Order: sequence, then structure tokens, then C-alpha cells
Amino acid sequence: MGDLDTTNMWLAIMAIVSVLEALLLIGIGVGGFLIYRRIMGLVNDLEVRQVEPLRQRVDAILADVKSVTARVSQQTERVDHAIAGTMDRVDVTAERMKSTVADKVNRAAGVVRGVRAVIVSLLTSESRPKPPATAAGRL
Repeated sequence: MGDLDTTNMWLAIMAIVSVLEALLLIGIGVGGFLIYRRIMGLVNDLEVRQVEPLRQRVDAILADVKSVTARVSQQTERVDHAIAGTMDRVDVTAERMKSTVADKVNRAAGVVRGVRAVIVSLLTSESRPKPPATAAGRL
């Protein structure tokens, strides 16, 4: 029976060690949970004290940037429209000027041609002999 007492003693020791391991694991689990809660409390506190004001500032800056971007876009559109209108007016004015200058040049050229024709006519009539008078011209 000596063998059975030794076996029972080892079984009892193993049972006690198993219970101690289970208690140790439960303690580690509870300790880990408590540490997790503390760390999460610190993270939440840090978020409330540091991150939240920073996020509010960033949101305000982003709102300002959005407003400025909208204004710049609107002004760019206005400038583009103004430039397009001005270019149209310049084109119309250039066409008018071209037409007006062409008309004046044509008139001046006509006057010069007329004067030239008169001069040529006068010069050639003096150097040409007069045609003989006909009988119809005497009547």
C-alpha cells in the first residue's frame, strides 16, 4: 500500500498546483483588466485635454481654408469672365478699326488716283495735238 499513498500524495500535490495555477491565471486576468481600464482612462483623459482642442482648431482652420478657396474660386471665375468679355470687345474694336482704316485708306487712294488721273490728263492733253474739227462741230 505504500505505492498507493505515494501516488495519492503526488495527485494531491498536482491538484493543489493546478488550483494555484488557476488562481494565478485568474489574478493575472483581473490585473490585466484593471491595467487596461487605467490605460484607457488615461487615453480618454489625454484625448479630452489634448486631442479635442487640437481637433477643434484644425476644424476651424479647415473651415477658413474652405471659405478662402470658395472666394478664390468665385473671384477666378469673375476674372475669367471679365477677361473673356474684354477680349471680345477688343476683337470687335479691332475689326471696327480695321474697317475704318481700310475705308479711309481706300478713300485716300481714290483721291490720289483721281489727282493722278487729272495730272496725267493735263500733261497728256498739252503734249497731244488737238484733233481736227469735224463738219458737225462747226454747225
